[in-house]
Amino acid sequence: MAADKIRVLIVDDIAETRENVRKLLQFESDIEVVGTARTGREGIQLSQEVNPDVVLMDINMPDIDGITATENIRSQSPHVQVVILSVQSDQNYMRRAMLAGARDFLTKPPLGDELISAIKRAGEMAHVEREKGAKQQMAMSAAAGMTGFGGYAPPVRGKIVLVYSPKGGTGCTTIAVNLAIALNNEDTRSVLVDGNLQFGDVAIFVNEQGKNTIVDIAPRVDDLDAEIADEILIKHEASGIRILAAPQRPEMAEKVSPDQFMKVLQFLQKIYSYVVVDTSPILTDVILSAFDISDVVVLVTTQEIPAIKNSRLILDLLNTMGVGKDRIIFAMNRYDKRIAITPERVGENLKHEITSAIPLDEKIAINAVNRGVPFMLDNKSQPIGRGIFSLAETVRARLIALENENESSAIKR
Repeated sequence: MAADKIRVLIVDDIAETRENVRKLLQFESDIEVVGTARTGREGIQLSQEVNPDVVLMDINMPDIDGITATENIRSQSPHVQVVILSVQSDQNYMRRAMLAGARDFLTKPPLGDELISAIKRAGEMAHVEREKGAKQQMAMSAAAGMTGFGGYAPPVRGKIVLVYSPKGGTGCTTIAVNLAIALNNEDTRSVLVDGNLQFGDVAIFVNEQGKNTIVDIAPRVDDLDAEIADEILIKHEASGIRILAAPQRPEMAEKVSPDQFMKVLQFLQKIYSYVVVDTSPILTDVILSAFDISDVVVLVTTQEIPAIKNSRLILDLLNTMGVGKDRIIFAMNRYDKRIAITPERVGENLKHEITSAIPLDEKIAINAVNRGVPFMLDNKSQPIGRGIFSLAETVRARLIALENENESSAIKR
């Protein structure tokens, strides 16, 4: 069936390469070339117009390089899989490509069988992602009484992503803010909740000082609807995310009970695909209640020994609380290659792999906070931004894996 064909877009500034690849693929009955582009910008535009499953992307182009184009395409259409082609087999190129969200990396000119296999693997993944999106849309259309927020229909049940560090000063809020932006697009909307009820800074990080906070929503949690929530949530126009701010004064934190906080998160799950929760290092009853209902926990550490020691303690505690290892995404922030304490060594020592390393870039990170402009808005192509993109992809992949695992378990029962 034509509908099952893998739709391929070729992006390369050399006409001969585009034609050679097109000719090679025309003999594959299950692959269809739906377009060719000469530049990165043209590739981004054409990707929106022809809706491919797979984009074959040259890494070196005159206007926008393939890595930046990949980030743009993947942020707009997460189901699209990108296969990077490069004349250089440099490991650094390969790592940058993967951080940008590429599915595969091939050296030019690729062997015919190698290229076709890579396209078919990527195409299969794209079809799986499309099918999941279609099922979600059908369920969203069937959901009644929850539309709003600019015509956005709610997902069946959004995912709660808790961002936590047992050590202060590790950049937990920076990660939460930028991760929420990276996860947000037209198909998967995200809301950012400040769970640090005494000294939360999320609103400051995006230069927003809304009058309403979680104190305005918590007492009404049993009578909430989309319209009320829309009035209370801060609308961050630059990124498109919504924000539920912390109370304006520390003593007001007592007005939000753990049960109310948990119900607020569960309500937001009905409206948003991702509910990203920033937290404080102190394990208050409110934060413990969020752990209980979270789908995944992004555990943040740095290369400093106190942060690593505290990570060991919280990993043991989470295990005691029944939070499985598969629900924990271990991330290292401010990773400096010059320091001998590597993610691999920390992962081995704590017996929990660090799957995301966000590079150190104090200048960009500090400027972003002081300006109130998250770096995922104006510096997302920098290494620190690509680190957040990589973390977002890890979160998406882990949530899909957990969902599939739950579905399989339900079928077996």
